[in-house]
Amino acid sequence: MNAIDRTPADLLRSALAADPGRPLVTFYDDATGERVELSVATFANWVAKTANLLQGDLGAEPGDRLALLLPAHWQSAVWLLACDSVGVVASVGGDPGDADLVVSGPDTLERALECGGERVALALRPLGGRFPQPPAGFADYAVEVPGQGDRFAPFVPVRPEGPALVVGGEELSHTALVARAREDAAKLGLGEGARVLTGLGYDTWEGLSAGLYAALAAGASVVLCRNLDRLSPEALAQRTESERVTHTV
Repeated sequence: MNAIDRTPADLLRSALAADPGRPLVTFYDDATGERVELSVATFANWVAKTANLLQGDLGAEPGDRLALLLPAHWQSAVWLLACDSVGVVASVGGDPGDADLVVSGPDTLERALECGGERVALALRPLGGRFPQPPAGFADYAVEVPGQGDRFAPFVPVRPEGPALVVGGEELSHTALVARAREDAAKLGLGEGARVLTGLGYDTWEGLSAGLYAALAAGASVVLCRNLDRLSPEALAQRTESERVTHTV
C-alpha cells in the first residue's frame, strides 16, 4: 500500500490501482450457505454507489453520525468504506437516537426507528437481494443503490484528522484508524497476497480489523465468515484449504 494513504478510502484507491482483479472480500454465511466473492474492483464499485447514495440521496455531510446496525457482512464492509469516502462517522452498533442517519439489518429495524433522520434497511439476503416487502419508514438499500453512479467524488474533501469510526466506545480518526490497521497487519504478519479467515463480529475493533481494515492496509484479502460456529472442524479445514487461507483469526 501507498505510504501516503491517510484514510481507509485512500487504502481502497491504492488497492484498486495496484490490482483491481484480485479478491478483497470473500463472504460466507454458514446459516444460509451463501458465498460471495468480491474483487477489489467490484467492492470499490459497491462503495462508490453507496457513497453516492449517502451523499446525494440521503444528504449526508462530513461529520454526520451514522448508526451502523449491521453484523459482519460484505455489505457492512461496503458501508464502512462508503462512510469513510464521504467523511461520515460510522458508529458501529451506535445509538440511533443520537445519530443523523441509521443503517439497519432486518433484525434491528425496531431499534433503528429511534433515529429521526434518514433510515436505510438491508435485507442481507443472498446476492444483495431486496426485502419482499419494504419496511415502513426505511429506504430499501437493494432498491436504491443499483441506479447510483459508479464513480464517487466528495462534495467536500475529507479531513484525514477528522473522526471516522466509533466502535466499543472509542472514536478513531481516519489517520488513527489507518495507523492501527497497519500495526495490526504487522502483528499478524500480513503481506500482499495473504488471505485472512475470520469469524469475528464487527462489533469490536478486533473484528473490524481482522475482517476488513488490517487486510486492506496490507494488500491482503479477507474470508469473512458469519455463523462460523455452525461449520464442522472438517468443513472448516476444507474451506481453509480451498480458499488458500494463510492466516486465521
